[in-house]
Amino acid sequence: MTMYGKRFVGPFILLFLLIFSAPSMGMTPKEQNLPTPLGYVSDYANLLDEEWHKQIRSVCKDLESSSGIEMLVVTLPTISPLAHAQEYASRLYEAWRIGTAQQERGILLLVAVKERQAVVVVGKNLLPILTPQQLDEISLKHLRPMFRSGEYGINIYRSAISLSTLAARTPIPKDNPPPQRSAAFWMNIGVVVMMLYALWRFTRPERRHPFPRWKNGEYWGTGQGGFGGNFGGFGGGTGGQGLR
Repeated sequence: MTMYGKRFVGPFILLFLLIFSAPSMGMTPKEQNLPTPLGYVSDYANLLDEEWHKQIRSVCKDLESSSGIEMLVVTLPTISPLAHAQEYASRLYEAWRIGTAQQERGILLLVAVKERQAVVVVGKNLLPILTPQQLDEISLKHLRPMFRSGEYGINIYRSAISLSTLAARTPIPKDNPPPQRSAAFWMNIGVVVMMLYALWRFTRPERRHPFPRWKNGEYWGTGQGGFGGNFGGFGGGTGGQGLR
């Protein structure tokens, strides 16, 4: 966590959201007296004109389309009755379930006008990419000067661009490959198929005798080889009389 003292005009708080058992878990934003999301950009403080709103939304949308990372930007006139944007941002991140569907890869940039505070909340799977040092740099370049100059649109846009550029370096998680069938599985399938085929062969109506060649005396009556020669007469005799 990085925090600037109150003596600075534009304090910036960096929050890594790693809390999953907070009391507010499972409650809707309305039940927590929180606003509801308006899309990628929820400009409740009316800081952004149409053009800046469009460009910031485009940055967030492109990031999710290319990498699957969900980034939302929220502006508020005040976070009252809370004293600090840190707690408000953590509640909002959790209530809106930012990045949950993206395997904990979410970003929330919150700006509170009256309190002159800006907060970035980062999902745990983005921590290796969005380091405190990098987020401090974004704060120094864009967020702190924003409160002094009052140029919210361009500075929020530049902050979103910087966050998007860094987050896009995160490797895209690969889907788990489907489990491969073992050789034993396919062997069992083959045995079942052979058994069904044999059952079909031996139970056809025209095949009433299970061994039709024996029925006709062909196997013993041919006289081929020692076995057939020694028992040729016997085979022929029984083939012609006993098995018809």
